[in-house]
Amino acid sequence: MFCELFFLFTVVSLLELAVIIKVGSYLGAFTTILIIVATAVLGAYLAQMEGLQILFRLQAELRAGRMPSDILIVGLLVLAGGLLLLTPGFITDTLGFLLIIPFSRRWFRERLKTYFRYKIEVHYFRSTSNRRM
Repeated sequence: MFCELFFLFTVVSLLELAVIIKVGSYLGAFTTILIIVATAVLGAYLAQMEGLQILFRLQAELRAGRMPSDILIVGLLVLAGGLLLLTPGFITDTLGFLLIIPFSRRWFRERLKTYFRYKIEVHYFRSTSNRRM
């Protein structure tokens, strides 16, 4: 867990800084800052719109008496995408937009479902094997 957090907060930040410096050297500081602010504003707007649609779908699923598992995962992805878009940088903005856009979000949703399924199976098999002893 420490390594993952170290990677997220240190390595990604250093990569972001390097990309911002490189882009700034081509476009200039003002244009680079303007692009970063514009992507944050656009990202917040898109996250809000997608979030409202997800909320409406969630309410519809609950009213119909269905378990909204896919919608909850999509909501988590949109929330993560919105947070990434609010973080200054081009790498996080790219990943944030990919998480918010429905077309690319499907790929992430399926990977996350596979990951959750794996975690549940591993936990289930561990807990059942401990009961047999």
